[in-house]
This record gives sequence, structure tokens and C-alpha cells, in this order.
Amino acid sequence: MLSILERVNQFLWGFPLLLLLAGAHLYFTIKLRFPQKYTIKAIRLSVTPEKGNSSGLSGFAALATTLAATLGTGNIIGVSTAVAIGGPGALFWCWITGILGMATCYAECYLSVLFSIRKKDGTCVGGPMYVLEEGLHSRPLGMVYAACVVLAAFGVGCTTQSSSITEAVHTVLPVSPHLIGILAAVTAGLVILGGVRSIGTFCSRMVPALGFFYIACCLYLLFLNRDALLPACSLIVESAFSPRVAAGGFIGSTVQSAARYGIARGLFTNEAGIGTAAIAAASSGTKDPRRQGLISMTAVFWDTVVMCAVTGLVIVSNILKNPASIAGYSSASLTTAAFTFLPLGGAAILSFSLVAFALTTLIGWCYYGERAVEYLFGNQSLVSYHLCYIVMIYIGAVLPMDLVWSVTDLINALMVFPSCLALFALRKKIRI
Repeated sequence: MLSILERVNQFLWGFPLLLLLAGAHLYFTIKLRFPQKYTIKAIRLSVTPEKGNSSGLSGFAALATTLAATLGTGNIIGVSTAVAIGGPGALFWCWITGILGMATCYAECYLSVLFSIRKKDGTCVGGPMYVLEEGLHSRPLGMVYAACVVLAAFGVGCTTQSSSITEAVHTVLPVSPHLIGILAAVTAGLVILGGVRSIGTFCSRMVPALGFFYIACCLYLLFLNRDALLPACSLIVESAFSPRVAAGGFIGSTVQSAARYGIARGLFTNEAGIGTAAIAAASSGTKDPRRQGLISMTAVFWDTVVMCAVTGLVIVSNILKNPASIAGYSSASLTTAAFTFLPLGGAAILSFSLVAFALTTLIGWCYYGERAVEYLFGNQSLVSYHLCYIVMIYIGAVLPMDLVWSVTDLINALMVFPSCLALFALRKKIRI
């Protein structure tokens, strides 16, 4: 079964999804006349409270919840793997994909705010499932998408993240997985059971702090590797457009492999086109879809254009300056090799970052699943969902995750198709 799933995922996340998502990113970038030019304005809006809007999540809390769900192992371990397999040029294509993906994120968040529903208590709910039902008048498609979100929440958002926490802790301390699972479940549970505002508050405080801490560590490493920084940038651009033989600690790569792994990593890590960011955006309660669309698209900017790029530069510059440092490290551990040059235990600092990011991802994805469960079964099912989610955090920390990772990859792929269908079918309603 695992072998079959891996073959299906390899096919879907190969040409079909790369073509669909890359095509959507390029199409909406052109249709909306490059909304990326409003990035500075969007960042300013994200930290400016909206007047007259006191319901649901604030625009910044919605952004922080989105970043909580996307920032994490994909930006750290995923970039390492992409650079190792696709070569330094993969980082260039990952970066370009992030820039173009901002337009798709804007489009899906715009539609979700446009078709959001205000509940009796004044809070708003929305997302691709509501867009499919209200915009395309297809409740069945909305239910399929919502079911995929619930399954993905238990997979990529829950069990795989708690498994990542166990692996990160084990790199520095021989702690029992059962103890790690219990601590992770209790910590996340205290936030989850507090409801939507508790999740929004937690993400608003934790995500910026974690992001700045990790970027500060990366900038320090880039300072240490400053002599190799310009050669690293040159190598990244050169490798993106020309084949490269194995040399200097890098395996041989082609233009095709650089583009494939870079684009795939960019598409996978920021989730633009999958539609999950729109679930948080619709909960902002704003009546201006353009405002929240601009705010939410900065999640792709921070996730891929900044975090993935900085991580990649650290990896490439470290290999150029200290090629011997990667000896004995796997393709997924090139970031760890670079972080060993940090003072005061670089490996422990990276492990702490991975644990903290995984914990915020647990909480951010719980919110996505919560909105999908509410869409399918109503408010009365939320307590049961929360309890199941907390239990699954513990289970993920103590069980092997190979099958779960494969199932999650398949579910993410299935979410793309209805999400992109809604985007293209309702494209004329999107304004900038």
C-alpha cells in the first residue's frame, strides 16, 4: 500500500500539479496585474487594525494563523532536501514560485472573504468549501474539500508534526516518545480548547517571535559565511539555468531537476493554491476582501520568499565555505550541518526551532480542521474533534509515520483540484 501511494504521489506531485499550480500562479499574476507590487502596503496593512471590525480574528491574527500552519519543517528540512537533490538552482525556482504564488493566495483569500458567512454570534467562517457551495452552488464539492481538510489536519497538521517534534528532541536528548507526546498534547490542548480567539492570540505572539529568532540565527550564519555569500548567489542563479556536474560538495544536477525540486518545494511549503490560507482569511470578519487578500498574500512572502530563501543561502554558503562540514549528513540534514557553527550549541538551537515551529503548525492546522468539521457536522461536533485531535498528537509522537506522510501528500494533492476549480470558475469576481 505504501509503495502504491508513493507512486501515485510521485505522479500527482510531478507534472500534473506542477503544471496546474504554476499555471495558476502565473495566470493570476498577469490577470491581477502583478499584485506583488503591493507587498509593502500589504505588510503595513497586516499590522494596522481595521476600524469598525471587532468580530472574529484580526487581519494580523488570521495572517499569523496561516503562517503557523505553513512555517516549519518544510522551510528548514524541505529546503535542505531540495538543494541536495535539485542542486543550488532549486532555490532560485523555489523563490520565483513563492513570488508568483502570492497572486494565487490573494485570489483564493479574496473569494473566501467574499463568500464568507457571518454566524449568529457575529463571527465569520469561510474557505474554499464555502466558495464551492455559495459561489459554484455545489455543496457536494464543498463537502469533499472539507473532508480532505479534516483528514489533512489529522495528518500533516497533527501526527506528522508531533512525529517531527519527537525526532527533533531525539537529536539532542534521549527522551521517551511517550513523554514527548504527552507534553506536546497537553501544551497544544491548552491553546486548542481555548477556542478561536485563544488560537489567534497564541499564533499572533508565537509566530513572529519564532520567525525573527530563526531569521536572526540565519543572518548570523550568513555573516560568518560572508566571504561565500556572493559566490553562493552567483551559483544559485547559474545552476538554475545551466547543468552542473558534481563538485564542491554538491551532487550533479540538471536544469530540469533544479526547476522540478525548487518549484515543488515552493508550491508545497506555502500551500498557495491548496486553499487552506483562505480558511483563516475568511475568519477575519472584514467586509473588504481586497484588504484581507493583500494581508494574507504576505504569508507566502514570509514563508517562501524570505524563510526558504534565507535557509537556502545558509546551506549553499556553508557548503562553499565549509565543504567538509556536510560529511556524514543526509540530504535532509544540510541545515543542521550549517547550524553547527552557531555558538552555544547550534544543533540544539535548530532542534528547538523545529519543535517550536511544529507546535505552532499543530495549532494552526487544528483551526483549519475545526472550520471544516463545523462545515460538515455543525458546532456540536467541535468538542469531539478537539479531543480526537489532542489524542492524535500523542499517537503521532510514538508511532512510525511513513504511511501517514504518503496519505497526507495524496490528500493535499486532492485539495488542489477543487480549490483551483473555484479560482478559475470565479476569476471574474476577483478584483485588485
